[in-house]
Amino acid sequence: MSSSFSFPVTIIPLLVFMVTLGLVWWLIKGSKLKVLDRPNSRSLHATPVTRTGGLGMLPGILISWAFLPAALPLPIWVGVSLLAAVSFVDDILTLPVLWRLLTHSAVAAWFAAVLLADAHGWLIATVATVAIVWIINLYNFMDGSDGLAGGMTLIGFGCYGLAAWLVGNETFAILNFCIVAAAAAFLLFNFHPARIFMGDVGAIPLGFLAAAFGILGWINGLWLLWLPLLIFSPFVADASVTLVKRCLCKEKVWQPHREHYYQRLVLSGFGHYNTALLGYVLMLAVGASALWAVGQDESIQLGIGTAWCGIYLAMMLAFDLHWGRRNSG
Repeated sequence: MSSSFSFPVTIIPLLVFMVTLGLVWWLIKGSKLKVLDRPNSRSLHATPVTRTGGLGMLPGILISWAFLPAALPLPIWVGVSLLAAVSFVDDILTLPVLWRLLTHSAVAAWFAAVLLADAHGWLIATVATVAIVWIINLYNFMDGSDGLAGGMTLIGFGCYGLAAWLVGNETFAILNFCIVAAAAAFLLFNFHPARIFMGDVGAIPLGFLAAAFGILGWINGLWLLWLPLLIFSPFVADASVTLVKRCLCKEKVWQPHREHYYQRLVLSGFGHYNTALLGYVLMLAVGASALWAVGQDESIQLGIGTAWCGIYLAMMLAFDLHWGRRNSG
């Protein structure tokens, strides 16, 4: 993967921002394609909102990548396109969970087989497949409050881009900054009160890219595997702990619910606006600590990861106590 670029290439993220801005505005105001997210007992919004935001984000990202001096692996191009297509159909028709999971698994398995199996063995490839499928789905799980998933996209891929830039791979940095630019344009319409949602067509491919780019950076020696995990840990922690708790309660984990910490934070009176701002502060703090830790000794890197585990645990326990008192009062 090339690590240098000319000045015109550096303006591509700006072009992505402008293209996404126009497409998202058109999807809200001018498009006859009205795929609405209608509120129900498990929703956090009160009025129908269009959920085609991903259709406004992905075209600019994919087209911009074609002009960059970087040969992204075919499984990424095909994976993003296939996931977007199936997820868009799901946004319209609500496909069976099994069909969606089979698609996620096939895309993840192909990526892992092509990029990991020969060099790192099938055990690593299998673990990576499961991890990719989980990241795909947790990204979708966490896309339920105004501005939250868009903010994670902006900050998370922004950290990827900065990490690549700091080690001299400017091309991979620009690939990530194109995603950041699309997220920034989308957030102008998605921040509370949201006029458009990302939808599965946006959240599912972006979850795949969060995992795939994290692994791709590791393969190319840009960072260790703990970096992408820590950068996206606000989503990983909430979704993973919620899944475990629901499994322990013998609930149907594939069904929609309002048990995520961010959902309960909104419902507790904190609201979409404050929940998003709190999320951004957390995401920025995690991202900054991850980027700082890259140049430190392994013991310090381990300490940073351990410290964040403790912080998440303390935050969750404190909120669980607050939630319990609130519902028992």
